[in-house]
Amino acid sequence: MFMDFTIPVPVFKGRVFIKNVRGFRYVHYQYDSVYDPVKKYSNPKRTTIGKLDENEPSRMYPNPNYYKFFPDESLPELSSSPRSSCLKVGSYIVIKKIIHEYLLQPMIRDIVGKKYGLFLDLVAYTIVCENNAGQYYPDYAYNHPLFTEDMKMYSDSSVSEFLRSITVDDSVSFLNAWNDRQDHREKIYISYDSTNKKSQAGDIDCIEVGHSKNGIPDTIFNYSIAYDRNNRVPLFYEQYPGSITDVAQLQQMIEKAKSFGYKNVGFILDRGYFCKENIRYMDANRYSFVIMMKGMKPLVRELVQEAGGTFETKWSERIRAYSVSGTTVERKLFPSDETKRYFHIYYSDYKAASEKDELAQTLDQMEDWMKEHQGEEIELGGAYSYYYDLIYWHKDQKDQKFMTGVPKEKVIEESMDLCGYFVIITSEKMSAKEALLLYKSRDDSEKLFRGDKSYLGNRSNRVYSNESFRSKIFIEFAALIVRNRIYTSLTEKMKADGKKNYLNVPAAIRELEKIEMIRYGNSVYKLDHALSKTQKHILSAFDIDANYMKKELGSLSTELEAIEKQYGKKSDNDRRED
Repeated sequence: MFMDFTIPVPVFKGRVFIKNVRGFRYVHYQYDSVYDPVKKYSNPKRTTIGKLDENEPSRMYPNPNYYKFFPDESLPELSSSPRSSCLKVGSYIVIKKIIHEYLLQPMIRDIVGKKYGLFLDLVAYTIVCENNAGQYYPDYAYNHPLFTEDMKMYSDSSVSEFLRSITVDDSVSFLNAWNDRQDHREKIYISYDSTNKKSQAGDIDCIEVGHSKNGIPDTIFNYSIAYDRNNRVPLFYEQYPGSITDVAQLQQMIEKAKSFGYKNVGFILDRGYFCKENIRYMDANRYSFVIMMKGMKPLVRELVQEAGGTFETKWSERIRAYSVSGTTVERKLFPSDETKRYFHIYYSDYKAASEKDELAQTLDQMEDWMKEHQGEEIELGGAYSYYYDLIYWHKDQKDQKFMTGVPKEKVIEESMDLCGYFVIITSEKMSAKEALLLYKSRDDSEKLFRGDKSYLGNRSNRVYSNESFRSKIFIEFAALIVRNRIYTSLTEKMKADGKKNYLNVPAAIRELEKIEMIRYGNSVYKLDHALSKTQKHILSAFDIDANYMKKELGSLSTELEAIEKQYGKKSDNDRRED
């Protein structure tokens, strides 16, 4: 099969030859020679690398062998170029199975139309390559099977055009369809969390100056995910301006949950969402909650001091999974509260030792700093005034110099005594163990965010229009759904078979990418070598056995053969027309 574009005939004296066959002139390349000791001469090893352009003999139509022997030569526009003779198929087969099980293909097809295959390919590209940059997609398309019709390969400019074509209505339609498929009858807990992302963007409405997670003002947007911890699937996402705080956004998220039909649910929330207004809002909508208490507020201090010494060493109060002890008390959260809440108080020896050491180091640093700035016209506050009696020398009202800080030993000792304790509040009655296990189930959603930023290439978005920005977030969320399923399947496999260093998503994908189908010459694509023991073990996490692989690989081979034949006919017709 020859390509439908021409390139210069390579110039290698003594290694490139022109051979006439049935009226056509072919370009042959001598890639080796083997000495025959019996006949005492060398036999040249040659293969066809192209077909001469009759109108321009200095150029030729290359075939796949050309790129085998000249791999550094660049391809013309990829949308009209052949695919690689070596296709990485392992990850594709796993992703395809998950997409089929979640019914994502018909869902996306109904929303974005005939280019739904390109959407799914961008999902797979995001997961496999850990990247969201559109300009590198053609490299992925060149050596992977595709979901597009006839496995059509699109250029990066076509990808950009496609991203601009996706609308807000498309993403909303997907979220509606995806959440309609969830079971709304069972009681579930939704873990809700947010992060912020930098954006190297142009005029995008959502990008504002806000405080990133490290506290430094930056141009960011906020991104949150609601995660069903019972069924272990992402439910919906939100993107909102960088200046909006987590506390302020929670009520909008609750309204979205209501609009998707979630009624019998509870919310698992981090301390960043803790405030009286949010608690009252969840009460008003009859949603239960599990929330970490923010800081050592007076109420928490009082609870810890009352319960301290009554449960920390009791074996019956030990929660083995997290090496902590816990107890539960009933109390109103604030004076005007209409109902009692359940305060679960926990103590960890490890956490206590770590926090005491951290507090001691902080106090040492504060004392060193105060010594360095003794006699300067400064005014200290915050933690300095909380832990120290600050002494100033006054010459007059306009001249105040800092002298020293005297430690408030009682305050420091009280803070040390509180180290190792933390409090979780629930609206429903449950044990301290049940509350902690529920809250710790947020680990899955936190890993979801780490996967989104670290392994999907989404730490920042590099787009310059509102349309492309929204489209990328939409595709990222779909990729997150698929990747999360890969993660949960591998995690369950690890629990069943023991910890293996390849049963994590990045390592598993690297191993699956080694499963290749090769096309030698003009023959069909075939599996290059048998599956390894490690690859079989990874595939078993997705209920993929030898028979399943044989069927999928056979189907792929047949499909690729038909595509290549169709492409070859199209190329011959184009040349005859020319």
